[in-house]
Amino acid sequence: MMRQMQEMQNKLEKAKEELETMTVEGSAGGGVVKVAMNGHQRALSVQIDSDIVDPSDIDTLQDVVLAAVNDASQKAQDLANNHLGSITGGLGLPGL
Repeated sequence: MMRQMQEMQNKLEKAKEELETMTVEGSAGGGVVKVAMNGHQRALSVQIDSDIVDPSDIDTLQDVVLAAVNDASQKAQDLANNHLGSITGGLGLPGL
C-alpha cells in the first residue's frame, strides 16, 4: 500500500511538471482578444486585434480582455483537473 502511494505521488509530481508546458487559449469578442495560459493558470501571452482598440471606449476593451482571461483560466483549470484526475482516479484529493 505504501509503495502504491509513493508511485501515485511520483506520478502526481510528474503530471504537475507537465502542466507547466501544456497550454490553452481563451478568447472573447469573436476572437479579437486571445489569452494563452499554461496548466498552472499562468498567463503566457495576450493578443489584441487592433480593430477592437478604440481610445474613446476603453471599457469595452477591458471587458473583452477580462472575458478572454476568464475563458483561458477556466480552460486551464479544466485541463489540470482532467490531467491530474486521470492519475488520482477522481479521488478528489485536496490541494490538487
